[in-house]
Amino acid sequence: MEAELVALAAAGATTLVQQMATDGWSAARDRVARFFAARGWGSAESVGSDLDTAHADLTAARQDDDAEAASDIQAEWRNRLRRTLRADPEAAAELRSLLDELSPPPSTQQATHLHNTIKGGTFNEPVLQIGHQIGDIDKIGGRHYGSRERE
Repeated sequence: MEAELVALAAAGATTLVQQMATDGWSAARDRVARFFAARGWGSAESVGSDLDTAHADLTAARQDDDAEAASDIQAEWRNRLRRTLRADPEAAAELRSLLDELSPPPSTQQATHLHNTIKGGTFNEPVLQIGHQIGDIDKIGGRHYGSRERE
């Protein structure tokens, strides 16, 4: 059970730090402050003040490209979450619910159709196209191209 709580605390800290960079930070801040206040970390206002300080520090760290400072902020909240969950394992269910609320909805992928035509020139040289393709490429000229089958 301890490993599960440690993983949950890590996920919580990651989500919290990610939320600090979004437009929804104010609502997330208030929700997280209430979560900690309910578990004896002080009033929602005092926890909110701690969160505001972390947000300002994270903003400064990102502006300065200071990855170590950003990592320290995440570690601080991961440790706070871990201590909270150790003291109150029942808080895990509420933290999971909170993470579900704060996590962005899964993106819906749209199919994009791309058709490339190469013309001209007198050279018989190979053409290299670089990109990222997810899924299969349709059968072209009697040959299958993509990840599932090749002739």
